[in-house]
Amino acid sequence: MKSHYRVVVIGGGIVGASVLYHLTKLGWNDIALIERRELTAGSTWHAAASFHAVNADTNLAALQSYTIGLYRDLQRESDHQLGVRTPGAITIAGTPERWEWLQAALSGFRTIGLDDVALISPEEIKKRCPILDTTNIYGGLWDPNDGYVDPYGTTHAFASAAKKAGAEVILRNGVIELHARQDGSWTVVTEKGTVTAEHIVNAAGLWAKQVGMMAGVDLPVVPMEHHYLITEAIPELSAMSEEMPAVVDLEGFTYARQEGKGLLLGVYERNPKHWNVEGAPWDFGIELIPADIDRISPELSIGFERYPVLQSTGIKRWVNGPITFTPDGNPLVGPVPGLRNYWCACGVMAGFSQGGGIGLALAQWITSSEPEAEVFGMDVARYGKFASNRAYLKATTGQFYARRFLISYPNEQLPAGRPLKTPPAYDVMSAQGARWGASWGMEVPLYFTPNDPRFAETPTLNRSNAFPLIAAECRAVREGVTILDTTAFSRYEIKGPGAKDFLDRLLACKLPKPHRVRLAPMLSASGHLMGDLTVLNWDDETFWLMGSYYLRSWHMRWFDQHKPSTGVAITDISDAVSGLSITGPKSREFLASLTPSDLSNAAFPFMACQQIDICRSRANVARLSVMGELGYEINVNAAEQRQLYLDLLLAGREWNLREIGFNALSSLRIEKSYGIWSREFTRAYTPAMCGLDRFVAFDKGDFIGRDAALGERDKGRPKQRLVTLKIDANGADASGFEPVFAGGRLVGQVTSGAYGHVSGLSLALGYVDSVAVDEGVTLSVDVVGKPRQAEIIPSSPIDPNGARLRQ
Repeated sequence: MKSHYRVVVIGGGIVGASVLYHLTKLGWNDIALIERRELTAGSTWHAAASFHAVNADTNLAALQSYTIGLYRDLQRESDHQLGVRTPGAITIAGTPERWEWLQAALSGFRTIGLDDVALISPEEIKKRCPILDTTNIYGGLWDPNDGYVDPYGTTHAFASAAKKAGAEVILRNGVIELHARQDGSWTVVTEKGTVTAEHIVNAAGLWAKQVGMMAGVDLPVVPMEHHYLITEAIPELSAMSEEMPAVVDLEGFTYARQEGKGLLLGVYERNPKHWNVEGAPWDFGIELIPADIDRISPELSIGFERYPVLQSTGIKRWVNGPITFTPDGNPLVGPVPGLRNYWCACGVMAGFSQGGGIGLALAQWITSSEPEAEVFGMDVARYGKFASNRAYLKATTGQFYARRFLISYPNEQLPAGRPLKTPPAYDVMSAQGARWGASWGMEVPLYFTPNDPRFAETPTLNRSNAFPLIAAECRAVREGVTILDTTAFSRYEIKGPGAKDFLDRLLACKLPKPHRVRLAPMLSASGHLMGDLTVLNWDDETFWLMGSYYLRSWHMRWFDQHKPSTGVAITDISDAVSGLSITGPKSREFLASLTPSDLSNAAFPFMACQQIDICRSRANVARLSVMGELGYEINVNAAEQRQLYLDLLLAGREWNLREIGFNALSSLRIEKSYGIWSREFTRAYTPAMCGLDRFVAFDKGDFIGRDAALGERDKGRPKQRLVTLKIDANGADASGFEPVFAGGRLVGQVTSGAYGHVSGLSLALGYVDSVAVDEGVTLSVDVVGKPRQAEIIPSSPIDPNGARLRQ
């Protein structure tokens, strides 16, 4: 062990070994992996080690596809056998609802280009899986790309290839302390001595919580018990000429695959159990937890019914091993906010599907300051500190585990850990019939049911029973005056003598003049989007940035990485300031009756911001609207928002003021072809692709991403462009990530979809190959698994010239 390394990776499981390997592939070899016991000791050694390409996040699905393809190359580079087998997998449907869901799921495979995935009949399932009872099975989804590897061989293959490239693998040497140094490097105290490292990677798996705490960070990750069994040889499997495919029985909460001549049967029980919430004991390693068969028996009995042969087959081995989970089941990857050069690669539930992609993305991030892929779905900064609260963490991870095989609906709101944070007027809105969702722990009004306190929305892939309620709210926005709680917008204050220069470099737009507002793309060095913000200039030394609430930690990390050492103070004021949006053609008249200020178009024009009095509150107000109507975004001290909301409701009675939620906003903004973050705007896209290039000030001085943006502009049209689609829908609308085809050829994907209640059109936004846009070809979009004719239409089918905003 040397005294200094460029990178120290802590943890010798599949993920840590992959990070080490990928760092060497990018030319860094003064690096070391430090493991407290042996490679694979922890969760890796007992993993079922299955892999699959599909993921609800298409960006993560691409990384999983990379992982699967990597195994072929890795076999050639190392001295270890990976034991790669690809018998494929069948997900079976035991109800009509599940069969509909599988048809929709097939579209997800098509979106990422997996054309060999198909729906198959019960007869075909039985032919491929003769030990499966197909009674009451409607069909299945066949994926020939699924398989599994040997966990020991694969982990050692990554480590072996890394060592050949110059990396060190140091075993039987636990890390016991971490200390941040003034220059951003780290002192690593181990059982066998102390070293320094420029970068630390927490790939500690079951011990990630403790390794985080060594650096003062409490990560939202917790181990949970997980069972599978392996049987003795089964004659029917021994007689097969080919290996039986894996089977996922979603109604039965089990998965199964052939193991030798026997069967491996795993269970995701509805009564999960956490294990050592503070992290695994340090002396735990290549051990198991005693099987808890009684607890999993309800689901296990379903599995034995699905495979009748198990009634007469011996069980060779029970495995009950701990696996780490996060609240949403995705990994924790990337630089930890507030810590220099401390990186995460932990919380990885599906290491053999995701380990290769995680290693690639993190190695790129460390060596080049950003990964090539969009990885927000596994970025550690997608969470705030609230997610590490033990009660919240146990509730949300337990919910994820228990729902692992349940149908997820786009309109479904899950209860775990809620309510956590509430808007000041939460009780007022609840009394008015608000139905709630959540964003980054904050309750968000979705729609209102003022005359039906018992209303409950039915989870569905189609248009729900809330459809008419949302339609009424949309019409109110277009015809009258409405109020929307905007507490769940992020707000940052940037002030000081250097604020203007800092923002001019941070943002790609020209800065607005005092008391003006501007839409503000923010780019990475590679020219990809880092934000679609709104910048408000109060006096040339005090600015606000407003954006997506759930990006607060992510954006603060970016701001902190780029702010100068003096002259600028950046404060997240999202908890201190709350907001309301007053929108609709009557909004000016309504607010004018409640303020002494002049709200005329001349005095308070579109994209202006002023401080004015409204009722009893002094408010910072911006004239703009995400819904494409005359509107005002009102920001007040959070302690005043509830009373202001009450005052506005009281004054609004004679104006027929209507409360609305974010479901109406979603419909209305798509009618205006307005994109939002996580859908139309992500790190996967550039300004030219999404149309934000019209806000990029190419002629101003230097800004982050300028060279890349200029290069893209000079190349001409991008490969794909954001378009508005009109879909010939029937009782269901696109919701996002559906494939777009032209003549049977995949040409793009939907990013958002909704019914336009004012236009009367089923609409979607999505990225489509520029060639297809130019040709004006007829398109089709899969909606709940059914192909529907679609066409590209001009942007903003409602008020395309924006006259309503400027009236």
